[in-house]
Amino acid sequence: MIDPAGAFHGMRPMTGAVEPLAQRFTVFTYDRRGRGDSGDTLPYAPQREVDDLAAVIELAGGQAYVYGFSSGAAVALRAAAAGLPIRMLALLEPPFAVDEPADEPFIAEVRRLLDAGERGAVVEFVNRGIGVPEEFVKQLRDHPAWPGLEALAHTYLYDFATMESMTSELLGGVRTPTLVITSTGSDDYLRSTSLDVADRLPRGEHRAVPGGWHGLDDADLARALSDWFR
Repeated sequence: MIDPAGAFHGMRPMTGAVEPLAQRFTVFTYDRRGRGDSGDTLPYAPQREVDDLAAVIELAGGQAYVYGFSSGAAVALRAAAAGLPIRMLALLEPPFAVDEPADEPFIAEVRRLLDAGERGAVVEFVNRGIGVPEEFVKQLRDHPAWPGLEALAHTYLYDFATMESMTSELLGGVRTPTLVITSTGSDDYLRSTSLDVADRLPRGEHRAVPGGWHGLDDADLARALSDWFR
């Protein structure tokens, strides 16, 4: 299970789905590069995240079903395109527009805040920018995971770089059966990017599941993944 941007073991939105999935599967989660307990190697390159996932799959026994949430979906797709031993993929709302340029002013502001040492401001700025409800953003600084969120602030740039690498050519090379899931409560942008990704994948399927903004109830997510991987 591959985390989205801004997630680690102290605040992992998919945690609640692990227990029901573990009734049928052996489940691996991990802190992505530069986050939580994981180390880092500079300069960052999206291929390094593929290498990390390859190491996790090897630890898991040499092949795996892979689930990627949000920007984690980009890591999963790059890995599948690179030929990692992934039997099936499931993606929840990949949030990138394929073959479109990056939002340079947005990324420039993230870099400016990082250079100024305003790591907390980066966390809030990015969350607001991607559409996280304001009431949740205001609660972040009081969350026990806040120090960890500040520590990983620079890794938002990693997610941007990974999502920028999503091209129609890369998606066309993913031969792994892939389910792209959308939540009925998400906004038009997330639903449209997800449908576009599903359409571009040679063996892509799409499924809409009742849920909130950019997320599903834990039980519903676990059920959708279990049904697909079975």
